[in-house]
Amino acid sequence: MWRDSRVETTSREKHRDRGGGSARGPERGSLPIVPNPQTSPPDESEQPRPRSTPRVSLGGLAASVGAELRGAEGCAQIPVTGFTHDSRAVRPGDLYAAMPGASVHGAEFAAEAAAAGAVAVLTDPAGADLAEAAAPGLPVLLVPEVRPALGPAASSIYGEPSRQLLMLGVTGTNGKTTTSYLMEGGLRAAGRSTGLIGTVATRIGDRAIKSTRTTPEAPDLQALLAVMVEEGVDALAMEVSSHALAYGRTSGIHYAVTAFTNLTQDHLDFHADFEDYFAAKAKLFTPGYTDLAVVNADDPYGRRIAAQAAAAGVRVWTFSAAGARSADWRAEQIELGPDGSRFLLVGPEGRSYPASVHLPGAFNVANAMTAILTLIGAGLDPEQVVAGVAAVPGVPGRMQKIEAGQEFLAVVDYAHTPDALSTLLAAVRPVTRGRLAVLVGCGGDRDRAKRPLMGAAAAWGADLVYLTNDNPRSEDPLEILRAAEDGARQALAEGAKAELAVIPDRAAAIHAAISAARPGDSVIVAGKGHERGQEIAGVVHPFDDVQVLSEALTGLVQEVAGS
Repeated sequence: MWRDSRVETTSREKHRDRGGGSARGPERGSLPIVPNPQTSPPDESEQPRPRSTPRVSLGGLAASVGAELRGAEGCAQIPVTGFTHDSRAVRPGDLYAAMPGASVHGAEFAAEAAAAGAVAVLTDPAGADLAEAAAPGLPVLLVPEVRPALGPAASSIYGEPSRQLLMLGVTGTNGKTTTSYLMEGGLRAAGRSTGLIGTVATRIGDRAIKSTRTTPEAPDLQALLAVMVEEGVDALAMEVSSHALAYGRTSGIHYAVTAFTNLTQDHLDFHADFEDYFAAKAKLFTPGYTDLAVVNADDPYGRRIAAQAAAAGVRVWTFSAAGARSADWRAEQIELGPDGSRFLLVGPEGRSYPASVHLPGAFNVANAMTAILTLIGAGLDPEQVVAGVAAVPGVPGRMQKIEAGQEFLAVVDYAHTPDALSTLLAAVRPVTRGRLAVLVGCGGDRDRAKRPLMGAAAAWGADLVYLTNDNPRSEDPLEILRAAEDGARQALAEGAKAELAVIPDRAAAIHAAISAARPGDSVIVAGKGHERGQEIAGVVHPFDDVQVLSEALTGLVQEVAGS
């Protein structure tokens, strides 16, 4: 019998990143199996660096970033061969960037950096005093603020690698990862040697590198670009986060094309308010960053970005997955199905291209349009691009079907914002013959305002809701769950019909959802997607939704077979 159940955590448990249109009705009860397209396991070693660099001098570097060089006579001729902001990662010949932190200034580690071989420190006035006291004789490149200088300095040290690549960037709240994977597929079909930087994976050709954040810090990012150039990559699909734009991690890079997917509530723990979040995203569509902006005109913030970019002199292509004729490009004849979607991409001057995407949901039509138009805008052959995007089998943790022979649909998805969750549930509902169940939680130390909104989105969109832990981080998991539960119960009071269970242990929640599933149901495990760990009280414990769900399904199927 279904009931509202709360499984309390023990004291040990407490402390241990979409549009629509006319559609033909889809078949019910199936979604494509989405394999992990990585061709090799991630390299878990330290951040990659190029084998050789141009050996820029300290004097030349100071001039290029507008820094004052302080040091002994002749220090201007010292060569710089690398760059890092982490004193523990310093290599001989490096410039060490020392920035103020939450509790200490990085310049306090200048002696450690010098001992490891740093040839100078890039820092601010407060850091200069600390560095000169900690490491007398170590040259200092003095700038008013360190962060704005990181990108230009790194670019100079590594030979301006972005100028040797076809740079394509995508930003937005939802859809960045899927769009970047689709862009990579289109690039490969067009004969380009590709790189990929994003949330799920970083790839240099077919070699996978562990992704630690959506967009790396500027020194690591520029070093990575230099490695890509060194290894023959000539085109890069890259996710650009709002954090990266706010911190200037992508400063020193100019993109051929940048694309905007959408903007909904997220990251308000970091940004002052939603307008600040928007302003960070909008930076990517300014003349200093891009030649062409590809913008989703179905999104109100997309329309703002398009107007601002055009006023600043940036070329703009707008698109509408909803078929709006006011956009430069639109989708027509959309056919949504359980194995993906087909549509006709219609543009100016009578141009049109039959297109498809092997990912279900109207929002993936928008993601496919974003990728295709970014690549066409970069000058690639449209026919090759469309074929390449259509050939991408899927994205890890994005609408990823898990199959073990069960008689119901099971999906893992990264949806971790209210809008993404609502859109996901709306996409799966048409292929569900029975009940739609969703398992979801909210991350700790992140935007608290969206927690009740997540609970409400689940209650309005699903028939069965399992609230559980995501990554509690330093917060009390039960406090996070209470906030999500408050939102769900408010939705129920307003007329939502879902049945609700609160099960803090994520593995137990997955097993409960699978055990309750009937033939024809759909079970969605949302929020973590591709992630392989769960952070609780500062410790990351191994946890993979795909693996846990697969094991639960296998056990259920074996139990049914043996009964």
